[in-house]
Amino acid sequence: MGVVELLGVAASVSLLAGWRIYLCVFATGLAMRTGWVDLPQHLSSLDVLANPWVLGISGIGLIAEFFADKVLWLDSIWDGVHTLIRPVGGALLAMAIVDAQDPAWQVISFLLGGGAALLTHGAKAGTRAVVNTSPEPFSNVAVSTGEDVATTGLLYLALTNPIAAVVIAVVLAVGAVIAIIMLRRLLKRLCGDAEATS
Repeated sequence: MGVVELLGVAASVSLLAGWRIYLCVFATGLAMRTGWVDLPQHLSSLDVLANPWVLGISGIGLIAEFFADKVLWLDSIWDGVHTLIRPVGGALLAMAIVDAQDPAWQVISFLLGGGAALLTHGAKAGTRAVVNTSPEPFSNVAVSTGEDVATTGLLYLALTNPIAAVVIAVVLAVGAVIAIIMLRRLLKRLCGDAEATS
């Protein structure tokens, strides 16, 4: 696996961790433990994710996140609490993917992985706050379930196909930036409308 593919895998996992950190840790660990995904030798540092304790803790977090993310406004509180956890988790996952022998790459991957996770976390949290303004509860559940399915599928694809990981990373990063720009414009418009009516 070349540098571009390796960075693609690290970026994809970090970006997905901004949506669902516990799912990323649990699914990767479970896939490794059961042999569904055979990671290349240079990704052997991710073996820690297959540890039963790590699987247990991330499984508990996954269940809690799954249900908290389906409840109106509780999902925004959950996102607020995880504003620190998801970027740090994404940074650590990215750092575990790159070559542990090269400290420079470790620092670079930590910084970029944390930034990538923060980017998608910001887009997710902002989008979910907008969805929460909907008077019916079904859109919240639909968006949350879509995130669950997309994260699982994209994570599997990124870990098993390094070329796809590069494409996934680019698409997720561009999508997150577009979502943040749109959310900013919406917020600006809402603030402008509120000032005009007062």
